[in-house]
Amino acid sequence: MKFIDEARIEVHAGKGGDGVASFRREKFVPRGGPDGGDGGRGGSIYAVADRNINTLIDYRYARIHRAKNGQKGMGSDCFGRAAPDIVLRMPVGTVISDQETGEILFDLARDGEQVTLAQGGSGGLGNLHFKSSTNRAPRQFTFGEPGVSRYLRLELKVLADVGLLGLPNAGKSTLIRAISAARPKVADYPFTTLHPNLGVVRVDENRSFVVADIPGLIEGAAEGAGLGHQFLRHLARTRLLLHVIDVMPADPDADVVRDAKALVRELRKYDEALYRKPRWLVLNKMDLIPEGEREAHVKMLLKKLGLKRKSFTISAVNGEGCRALVYAIMEHLQDAKPRKTAAGGDA
Repeated sequence: MKFIDEARIEVHAGKGGDGVASFRREKFVPRGGPDGGDGGRGGSIYAVADRNINTLIDYRYARIHRAKNGQKGMGSDCFGRAAPDIVLRMPVGTVISDQETGEILFDLARDGEQVTLAQGGSGGLGNLHFKSSTNRAPRQFTFGEPGVSRYLRLELKVLADVGLLGLPNAGKSTLIRAISAARPKVADYPFTTLHPNLGVVRVDENRSFVVADIPGLIEGAAEGAGLGHQFLRHLARTRLLLHVIDVMPADPDADVVRDAKALVRELRKYDEALYRKPRWLVLNKMDLIPEGEREAHVKMLLKKLGLKRKSFTISAVNGEGCRALVYAIMEHLQDAKPRKTAAGGDA
């Protein structure tokens, strides 16, 4: 299914039905009095988080959602029927904000969570309510209230424990294929994933975690270059970042250290809290380096990076080092206590 992570919709709740002024007209009831009923409530519009949905694509094509109006009140003390509500099912992780102000209204972070997008209008009062000892034949009634209308922006933030980030062709898609059942597109030319791919990594029968292959980062992404914010938003909810680096890029002019530091700068420009998340370095494509030269090559890279974080060497294409990486991730996720940030500052 095509992944759509942003949409704009309109929601218009229904108007409440009007009350009515009515009087009993019966042959043997000479003083029947007022019997006008209330109008029915207008339909409301709700959003519900559904873990079985993973895209906002439906809301790209169905942009306007309008609930029905409540029924008008009737005589003989009959109230109007309330209009049915509309329930919009959205993926877990959907952030709903006001289009005009940008204010975040709701964050659907849990499966089954329900929020009110637009409240239906209350029904008007019939003249039955205005009867009193001094007003035996009231002709007053009230109109139904209008329903709420909103113009909303929907944004899906991927819910994953681990996020893979790196330059295009760093091997992130190959890594997610190696450690999970996800099957993102993989090629041997410099292209970038166009949307996040989620994979469930099962360590054993009772332990697993979710990893997200985030679209590749290019310099200037924090200002909107390339995929820009379209990929950075997906890192916000992850608990651990894996910075995947191609140790043997196909481009002979590529500078691995320079590119790695540029990626971290983009991360920091976008969000300081994101920059300070736990972030491990994963040196990928070690199979392309002769076995006798690997240790020296890794030491040289780490020294140039000035890195103080945990690092791993892997070859995603043949699975070398992936098992150790997976178990280290699982141990970190189990041991780590919830916290807003982790110490950061280096590349």
